[in-house]
Amino acid sequence: MADSAPSPSVANPYLVQNYNRNAVRFVRGSGCHLEDDRGKRYLDAFAGVAVSALGHGHPRLAQAIAEQARTLIHTSNHYCIGRQEELAKLLVTSAFPGRVLFCNSGTEANEIAYKASRLWGNLLHGGRKTRMLAFTNSFHGRTLGALSITQTPAYREPFAPLPPAEFLPFGDLAACEKAIGDDVAAVFIEPIQGEAGIFVPPAGHLAALRALCTRHGALLVFDEIQTGIGRTGRMFAHQHEGVIPDIMTMAKGLGGGVPIGAALMSEAVAALFKPGMHGTTFGGNQLACAAGVAVLEEVSAPGFLANVVARSEQLQAGLRARFGAAAVRGRGLLLGVQLAQAPGPLIKAALDAGLVVGPAGNNTLRIAPPLVITAAEVDDLLERLDVARNALS
Repeated sequence: MADSAPSPSVANPYLVQNYNRNAVRFVRGSGCHLEDDRGKRYLDAFAGVAVSALGHGHPRLAQAIAEQARTLIHTSNHYCIGRQEELAKLLVTSAFPGRVLFCNSGTEANEIAYKASRLWGNLLHGGRKTRMLAFTNSFHGRTLGALSITQTPAYREPFAPLPPAEFLPFGDLAACEKAIGDDVAAVFIEPIQGEAGIFVPPAGHLAALRALCTRHGALLVFDEIQTGIGRTGRMFAHQHEGVIPDIMTMAKGLGGGVPIGAALMSEAVAALFKPGMHGTTFGGNQLACAAGVAVLEEVSAPGFLANVVARSEQLQAGLRARFGAAAVRGRGLLLGVQLAQAPGPLIKAALDAGLVVGPAGNNTLRIAPPLVITAAEVDDLLERLDVARNALS
């Protein structure tokens, strides 16, 4: 049943107030459009923070979820799960050889990678590899291990002390060469920094990191929570450079809105996990994996990623014409527009104009529509953005 209560205007007395919510309540969606409880329609250019890869109410995804829900939702990892095996095979064949460990979210996937890095240093290298490296303005999640390699002070400081980590300047190869040694267990990096403001590292940087980690026996971990599952025009962002990590973490678009996360790791890393070392009650259950299979098969279909690339080129051209070439960053349908001020007022004006966009760090407007967006919808997006900007002028 649709939620028919009036749109929120004050803080709900029953919810923890840890979100700054916009005063709108969406009740249904179709394709790249949302509708609120007052019947107003919006073009969705945020996709629930880059989650709804296939948009809203996608027939294939909805059918897969409904059929699985009628058949079997959950049994736990005490038993074999066919859907889990099917999805793992799809991920491995679309990325690189290895094994998959499922969970429920991006931060949990990075916890798996963090724990795998500890196993790498402790079991395989006798405790000699202890240092964890990440990058300035990184975001890897809010649970304690993932938070420890997230650099943003506002997220970290209330929960100190955290496990130790070191942060290198993002994109600075010289700093990486100086810092990475034989005592490093792992280096964590986002192929494109999302929460920081949509920053792409210099060309060749990921390949250089791969070489450094290989030389010093450190694990290279790619956090593809936001960039994975076709978001950048390839199935995974690291494939633009032809670099293979030791561990890749995924979530967001993987379930198309159904909570699921995963860590794909090399055989050498996977072999370190023994029964009982790590587990999850819900991770990789039948329902979540049925959604994941449907999403992967759709994104892998002929022409799907070509549309992502074409719509990215169209959208970037429109944004550069409006904001200037230097203001637009990103790849595929994960784009950021650098503003002179915080994006909040423009986001609010966009909502008034029937457009959903979001914030990122560094005074950045984040645009990450469903990957199924059409050319006509990109034109509509730009026109609605014009209306929002004009309302603020």
